Amino acid sequence: MSGTTTAAARLRRRQAGAGAGRWVVLVVLCVSLLLVAVDATVLHVAVPAVTEDLRPGPVELLWIVDVYPLVCASLLILFGTLGDRVGRRRVLLLGYGLFGIASAVAAFAHEPRTLILARALLGVGGAMIMPATLSILRQVFPDRRERALAIGIWSAVAAVGAAVGPLLGGFLLEHFWWGSVFLVNIPLMLVSLPVGRLLLPESTGERDGPWDVVGALLAAAGLFGTVLGVQRLGGGEPVLSALTLGPLLVGVALLVTFVRRQRRREHPLVDLGMFARPAFSTAVGCIVLAMLALVGLELIAAQYLQLVLGLSPLRTGLRLLPLTFAAMAAGLAGARVLRRFGPRRMVSAGFCVTAVAVVVLTAMGGTDDAALLLAGFVLLGLGLETTLFGAYESMLSEAPPDRAGGAAAIGETSYQLGAGMGIALLGTVMNAAYAPGLTRVPGVPAADSAAASHSLGEAYDVAARLGGPAGGALRSAARDAFVHGLHVTLLVSAGLLLLGAVAALRLPRVMQCEEAGVEVPAQREAERSRVSA
Repeated sequence: MSGTTTAAARLRRRQAGAGAGRWVVLVVLCVSLLLVAVDATVLHVAVPAVTEDLRPGPVELLWIVDVYPLVCASLLILFGTLGDRVGRRRVLLLGYGLFGIASAVAAFAHEPRTLILARALLGVGGAMIMPATLSILRQVFPDRRERALAIGIWSAVAAVGAAVGPLLGGFLLEHFWWGSVFLVNIPLMLVSLPVGRLLLPESTGERDGPWDVVGALLAAAGLFGTVLGVQRLGGGEPVLSALTLGPLLVGVALLVTFVRRQRRREHPLVDLGMFARPAFSTAVGCIVLAMLALVGLELIAAQYLQLVLGLSPLRTGLRLLPLTFAAMAAGLAGARVLRRFGPRRMVSAGFCVTAVAVVVLTAMGGTDDAALLLAGFVLLGLGLETTLFGAYESMLSEAPPDRAGGAAAIGETSYQLGAGMGIALLGTVMNAAYAPGLTRVPGVPAADSAAASHSLGEAYDVAARLGGPAGGALRSAARDAFVHGLHVTLLVSAGLLLLGAVAALRLPRVMQCEEAGVEVPAQREAERSRVSA
């Protein structure tokens, strides 16, 4: 009898996540996030080694790189809402196990199709882990002030993971074979599984009515088609191509059907009523706009550093590190900033700082200006993390606790869709501004000019093949055209960011701590001062 009582008490403590143990839970959740964030970027530096060893075709290589984010984005809503239903901790632990198994399969893959399958399974595991970490965090930190600090630490870890991925991959490739970039996940998962089972609290949402299996499959298929179409657009595929337009149209149609189905159901898979709350819908829109403006820009900046300035991949990664450090600092300071200024001013100011950073970077030219790049990247990291921190915190706090998994999945899906659309939109703007600069290069045949207009890398290949004065002229023209295209793209990004700053004005002006039933003291005092004035 006493054993039963002890077990029940242990279960209650785990479910509550009370006391100092909630910070231990945060550490476990951050380790989970770190693994997923690292795996999203660690393969990038290993692509040449994978190509040399497995000899994939162009389509297979594209799937090796893209299938992980594609599958992950498609299944976020499915597993986020499933966690609300069957238990978020249970889904998270299953994600751990699948992530470890898929990592082993990827590490020892001997053919491209096996690696593609393993990367797809990693995407499934990532989709199980990502929304579960945020929804458990929402459950363990009911007080909004503590939760804001926890989200700041969580987002800082995400920034670290994105930066560590290429550096870790480069280190492993210097000492081991390409499979080591996946193998490193396994010991971490072997530790995370028992620790997570012991320490993480179990929580669920509403269980009224059956889980909408058809709705979950509609959401997954719709997101798969939409993200696939957006990815192909970002890869420079023709808009009217059947393999681009087809998945995009089918995906959007399935998502529309999913929304209509949810509105008709008594117990919907996703509570669309959350979007009727201005703070929730605005926060989701801000996440999309922030990623729309910046992810494609980061890819173009990496090309600028390598192809225009001639930096090595390692030096390029080191040049981008200040952005990561600034993002970490903004994440750790985010809770205090949110309490002091409130969501509206924080997110709007974050967008404005990021827009200033983008405008500063328009001074980039054909020569290296390390001080300019340092200032621009630091402002970029500060502004971006401030924006995303305020938006994520507002979105998660606005969602009901029993819908935390669905809300977290919506936030992560918005992040992925915004990133994909940003690559497509800014890539299109970049190409439109870049290509005209190569139409009339002296001594270069029209066919070679057309080939060079596809990308700066291809222009360099054509210039090397031509050689002589014509090759030199083409190389110089391509560099100038790329810098011009970069400036145009930066200005478009600044416009999107300013649009986000205006949209953020719909967020609440003060940080309301509903669980405590009071406003944060500093903000309450600010309110008194404003009224008295």
